[in-house]
Amino acid sequence: MAVTSRLALGLAILTALLLGCSGEEAVPRLRLAPALGGVVFDQPVEVAAYPGGRLMVVERGGSIWLASEAGERVLLADLAQLVEARLGEGLLSVTLDPAFEANGYAWAYYFAAEEPWRTVLARFEVHDDVLDLGSELVVLELGQPGFNQNGGAIRFDAEGYLYLSVGDGSASTDPFEQGQDSSTLLATVLRLDVSAATEAEPYRVPPSNPYVGHEGFRPEIVAWGFRNPWRMSIDAGPEGTGAIWLGDVGFTNAEEIDRIEPGGNYGWSVLEGTHCLMRAECDATGFVPPVYEYAHEEDRCAAVGGVVYRGDAIDALDGRYLFGDLCSGEIWALPRNLDAPVATEDLTLLADLEGMLVTFGVDAAGEVVVADHTGGGIYRLVVE
Repeated sequence: MAVTSRLALGLAILTALLLGCSGEEAVPRLRLAPALGGVVFDQPVEVAAYPGGRLMVVERGGSIWLASEAGERVLLADLAQLVEARLGEGLLSVTLDPAFEANGYAWAYYFAAEEPWRTVLARFEVHDDVLDLGSELVVLELGQPGFNQNGGAIRFDAEGYLYLSVGDGSASTDPFEQGQDSSTLLATVLRLDVSAATEAEPYRVPPSNPYVGHEGFRPEIVAWGFRNPWRMSIDAGPEGTGAIWLGDVGFTNAEEIDRIEPGGNYGWSVLEGTHCLMRAECDATGFVPPVYEYAHEEDRCAAVGGVVYRGDAIDALDGRYLFGDLCSGEIWALPRNLDAPVATEDLTLLADLEGMLVTFGVDAAGEVVVADHTGGGIYRLVVE
């Protein structure tokens, strides 16, 4: 064998050992390390970066905390008087405005405390790390036929448009038939221009939204056919992809991870994942399939949408989408190559949370943090 041939063979073997059969770089051993000095919270639902190197931790009951890595924390806001957290799902999402350091705006999505039963998207003003309850500007109210499956997450894209993921508002298999109703804002992902929000005109519809001018469709809709898109993220990585990811929580058996296509219909409640819901046969024509789906087995019960990793500490995860399951606490990474639906054997199991994994977030450096809804802890994904 020629020297060059032996060298090529050696390089091929070494590459296979380093990358594995899937072509992905081997991920080092990881663990979940307690963050924020180990301080715990009461039913956290959201974690996000906040100026000054702190994290903002949102509790279901309405409290919003600012916490340092040393465990020092201060109360940014208490929205308890606004939210229904006993029957309804409480405070669901809080996000800072893209221009927060200039305008002080924070955005919240919550289940309202008073009838009529509804979820509310609202803007608040923050001054000196204190949220002013009296500054609330209600941007959108969504009538809710039930007390759960409300979604949802607020996120901003690179253009400054606000996205909101919304559930079908039921408790099971879409008894109110919202999933395939394009005239409602339930069971959708919405895209709004809130850059000039006022009481008279709380939002505008971006003219580039896919259903603008389409009869029978609400123009705010970007995508539809979701059951409970609990957590959503937008990849603002160096490639500037702007890819929108979410985990849609199933009911009978299937959990799904979706990558959003503008104008896409994701099938609920004709389909659950790729399977016909509560019927032997159905017409799946025209529905966007999930990138990945899994069944309710081994204590898995609900998909928790995550984030595309863009930190510097774990090179092997760069550009890969991380997600988990509420009940099992498992955290996985999808492969980078998504030319076809992902098979289970192509996933990488990263870590297990001993608790109820409820949300993913990133700190100012892009490193991943997760929250335990029942135990109240916040954890970082770090190299062992």
